Amino acid sequence: MIEFRNVSKKFGKKKAVDNISFKIKEGEIFTLLGPNGAGKTTTMKLMAGLLLPDEGEILLNGSKKEYKDFLGYIPDEPFIYPELSGREFIYFVARLYKMKKNEIDERFEKLCNRFEVGEWIDMPSSTYSHGMKQRVVFIQSLIHNPRIIIIDEPHVGLDPKGSKIVNELMIECAKNGASVVLSTHSLHLAEELSDRICLINNGKLLGIFDAHKISEEGYKNVEELYFRITSEVF
Repeated sequence: MIEFRNVSKKFGKKKAVDNISFKIKEGEIFTLLGPNGAGKTTTMKLMAGLLLPDEGEILLNGSKKEYKDFLGYIPDEPFIYPELSGREFIYFVARLYKMKKNEIDERFEKLCNRFEVGEWIDMPSSTYSHGMKQRVVFIQSLIHNPRIIIIDEPHVGLDPKGSKIVNELMIECAKNGASVVLSTHSLHLAEELSDRICLINNGKLLGIFDAHKISEEGYKNVEELYFRITSEVF
């Protein structure tokens, strides 16, 4: 379980994340929703350990212990060393996790088949399209079978088939006990995949809602929830 306790993060005088607290359970898909500049990406970078909070604390199962070995992070802008092929990059990352070669080989083959990766995986990544890079980044982020998966805009650069693969994989990972955290502007995607939805704006937490009980809260769907809550508060 990941827990944010009164977490704040400033850039200059602006609070990008303002005293946010929440818990993310094992085996759930937890979605951050909010307009541009709401603080979603900053929250995810804090969760991934790429930023440190100015105030508050971030815990794993009640402890501040290092948890990056259990984490996979997929940013909205994929990065691969341009001189490396996709295979070389993935194997490089896997070795950082101290995986054995037979383990890497097995996971690599399984994930490449899942993402329908072709012979281009052995070409220099400088020749890749955005969608190819995104598939490689997904594979390298999942190669060590992480228990926490953080995905910023999961469909960016992916074609419909790639998007479908990612959706199925997120659901599968959650069913297998992983905590899946995603940020998206797609209200339809949030409604389709989420177990819980966290609304934020201007760095503040507006509310956390059970995605399976939206109608019980008095809303037709996630779209109505989003626009009513954001307009009521701001």
